[in-house]
Amino acid sequence: MGTDKRARQKANRDRARQERIRKQKMTKVRKRGLLLGLGIPAIIGALFLISNFVMNDSSSGIVIDDVLDTTPEPTATLPGLQITGKTPCPKTDGTEARVTIFEQAPTMCINPAKSYTATFNTSEGVIEVALDTKKTPSTVNNFVTLSRYGYYDTSFIFRTDTNLDIIQGGGSNNTDGPGYTIKDEGTGFKYTAGDLVMARSSGADSGGGQFFFVTGAKASVLNSQGTYVTFGKITKGLDVAQAILALNAGEGDLGGAPSKPVKIDTLVITEK
Repeated sequence: MGTDKRARQKANRDRARQERIRKQKMTKVRKRGLLLGLGIPAIIGALFLISNFVMNDSSSGIVIDDVLDTTPEPTATLPGLQITGKTPCPKTDGTEARVTIFEQAPTMCINPAKSYTATFNTSEGVIEVALDTKKTPSTVNNFVTLSRYGYYDTSFIFRTDTNLDIIQGGGSNNTDGPGYTIKDEGTGFKYTAGDLVMARSSGADSGGGQFFFVTGAKASVLNSQGTYVTFGKITKGLDVAQAILALNAGEGDLGGAPSKPVKIDTLVITEK
């Protein structure tokens, strides 16, 4: 082995060790932050911006232990149109042009007296959710409106946190949003497997488009806060959500990510 090659290997190992130390510090801070916010905590965003990953260079002779992050990054959610000013109610027949940027939150577009089902057609299977228009009509209205504008089509489940038994989606990463926030609709929620919950930062009224599914009992640690609005329940496909959580690639930002991109191809709303 040449001297230059050994030097490159040593340099890479040194960088790897430094990165491990940095990530350990980040993890301590992140674990505190997770108890405060699941959406887009400012502290996580800041750490994400300064984070540098060690890349695998096949020409440098790096062994697998030297590579800190081999999880594939999902491609970005495809951009749609933009609506400025008031957000009109979308068509209900699935023919509405896709929109991903909004200036204002939508007005009431659903009929709370009706029942609404959200069908997530993902790359890992189908998840069906009964939306709760009785307890959380405003949150459901926001979700249905975004769905009917195709906002979630081609988005990703980008977070799998085995510490909390949750999977989070609604964009390409935890910084994506529709351009506005909505008010929290209630408190005192208790989290059980199958819940569809609005994600937000640690601040009140900071949700927008992101959500998370509860897949198991560990999410009960959030009961002491109870501020993340539950607005639906899985009626079919809990096993799919749990299988997505099982793809967790290990410790990382926001508790980890799937070992492969998990895409929401389409999100379809039906009403009765």
